Amino acid sequence: MTTTVLARKYRPGSFDAMVGQGHVVQALSNALTQQRLHHAYLFTGTRGVGKTTVSRILAKSLNCTGLDGQGGITASPCGQCQPCRDIDAGRFVDYVELDAASNRGVEEISQLLEQAVYKPVVGRFKVYMIDEVHMLSNTAFNAMLKTLEEPPDYLKFVLATTDPQKVPVTVLSRCLQFNLRPMAAQTVQQHLAQVLDHEGIAHDPGSLRLLARAARGSMRDAMSLTDQAIAFGGGGLQEEAVRHMLGTVDRQHVQRIIEAVAAGDGAALVGAVDTLRELGLSAAGALEDLASGLQRMAVVQAVPSLAQAGDDADPDALTWSRLAPLLAPDETQLFYSLCLQGRAELALAPDEYSGLLMLLLRLLAFKPGGATLPKSDGSVAHPAAAEPRSREEGGAAQAVRANAIAASAAPQAAPVAARAPAQGAAPASTAPASTAPARPAATSAMPASAALRPSAPAPAPAPAPSAASPTSSPSRPASPPPWETPPAHLDEPPVDLEGAASWGGDGAVAAAAEPWESGPPPDFDAGWGDDAAPRASATASAAPASVPAAATSMPMSQQLAALPPDPLSDRWAEVVGQMQSRGLIAALVRELAVQSQCVAQSEEGGEDGGCSIWHLKVPRASLCGDMHKDRLTQALAQLLGREVVLVLEQGAAMNTPAQRDQAAREARQHAAEALIEGDALVRGLLSQHPGARIVPGSVQPL
Repeated sequence: MTTTVLARKYRPGSFDAMVGQGHVVQALSNALTQQRLHHAYLFTGTRGVGKTTVSRILAKSLNCTGLDGQGGITASPCGQCQPCRDIDAGRFVDYVELDAASNRGVEEISQLLEQAVYKPVVGRFKVYMIDEVHMLSNTAFNAMLKTLEEPPDYLKFVLATTDPQKVPVTVLSRCLQFNLRPMAAQTVQQHLAQVLDHEGIAHDPGSLRLLARAARGSMRDAMSLTDQAIAFGGGGLQEEAVRHMLGTVDRQHVQRIIEAVAAGDGAALVGAVDTLRELGLSAAGALEDLASGLQRMAVVQAVPSLAQAGDDADPDALTWSRLAPLLAPDETQLFYSLCLQGRAELALAPDEYSGLLMLLLRLLAFKPGGATLPKSDGSVAHPAAAEPRSREEGGAAQAVRANAIAASAAPQAAPVAARAPAQGAAPASTAPASTAPARPAATSAMPASAALRPSAPAPAPAPAPSAASPTSSPSRPASPPPWETPPAHLDEPPVDLEGAASWGGDGAVAAAAEPWESGPPPDFDAGWGDDAAPRASATASAAPASVPAAATSMPMSQQLAALPPDPLSDRWAEVVGQMQSRGLIAALVRELAVQSQCVAQSEEGGEDGGCSIWHLKVPRASLCGDMHKDRLTQALAQLLGREVVLVLEQGAAMNTPAQRDQAAREARQHAAEALIEGDALVRGLLSQHPGARIVPGSVQPL
């Protein structure tokens, strides 16, 4: 004995029974109630959303006679009269359903239109329903245009298609178009629960949730999958059985993958892929579930209030709330994009599991700062060097941090820094002496970062304008074009750029000149004792004076040359360079480091259990966010090997690593132009050809 499938057994018989298409139901119900009927309707939408069902309900509404046989056009057909029963049974002579996929020629359409001249036999209206109308040929569309535009009063056209883009605009303009939307998973789940309760079949919410997600907005697909799950489960629905039938990846596998990516554990990722291979689970399904999980984590990160309580409709909400702090928001967005793009690459891989493994390893490769980069606040992984070595040291470090933050908040008249060498730190240090230390003669005794600086002295400082004289005068003549006046730097010796080094190809900064050309500043040993050890109390190093307003129009190299020696900026530039070379900073955190000026630096406590305090001035407020600050603090702690307190102050910054890099580029450009303009061949060509000139900007340094 055969049974009627659920999709046909529970096909809605009226507009009130339809779910998920309220906008279409409302428009048609109002049109039927007000007797404002159009002669042609076009229903579009994906498979299984109710296009044929709406057509049959509309035909019943137009031809329903009621239980007493005296009824008229209504938005609520009775379903009991003879026309309603015949339409449901498919034997109503005035309701014709034509499958355009198998009757797509002009002959079939012409035969259908020939019957349009005859009035209805038993009903009030003739209704021609053409399914998959986009499959008709161009000649068939042209044949029906005239009748479709001006049909008889008793004839109604109902067209249905899953691809309205292929329907000619001449047909679209003659129809009222309704788009039936894919149904939400919650709507499908609720409808399945009602159907199964009516059937008396045991089920659990987890199984219905899986079926609703697998249906992808199609109610017919959901009903068909439910029939299959009932047969697979022996008359009942259980989550584990449905998951096994659909081949859906268990959420625990997705959770382990996310935890492994957050921890940078490549071995765990390989093991997770091997587990999926052994269980025969789909790699594409794993990526889909992984992208879904990352999307929910991103929502929790953007709206933290959602993490306070779980969602009754999603029992995994608490799980995603727990996993959300493991990744920074930018990492979550990056991984989500990689998962979406990786689904298209699975078909190109040797097999889907190797493609999945490569994608997961790519997550580690694209992880900002590498797999060992500390996470943002709330992460489970922190650098070991930044943790206190004991409870006593941890308490001391917290006390020192609190004192340092309080001290940094107070106004400082003359900030200085007492620098102490930290364990595992690579920045250069200078041994104090009873007298002013002289510059070392041999570069072998200098740190590696100092050896990379330019060996040539910095260009002479430009004279600063006096306060009495204005920065510009109206009577000052305009400067001549560069091709009429020879450059002033032709007689200057070329700059030696052999020692100039950049911070990397990504725009980091290089030092423009060696500090302390004529010895250290007078207050250099203010923070150092006679025993060559830093004092216990933090002292501040004088910050460079602000640059005059007229100096902002000068090249950056001249602006930096006009500044007094600044050991703090030298130290900060070295530290930033080492963090970049080790891959500890990237993206906006790197921008925060290279755009900042170090105005004070001090060491609190001893070498064990103490902390290093850095006071930075940042020109852009967008870089002062807590997330960027925390990640830069962790990078500094990992580099210096001790706890770090970072204080950010918004304001104009000078002598930053970025400005030093700009000055180095200007020096290279200056040297390249001097080399070209001083070349004998170039000078000969310019003298032989009057009016010839070197095009500005055409000279590029190698």
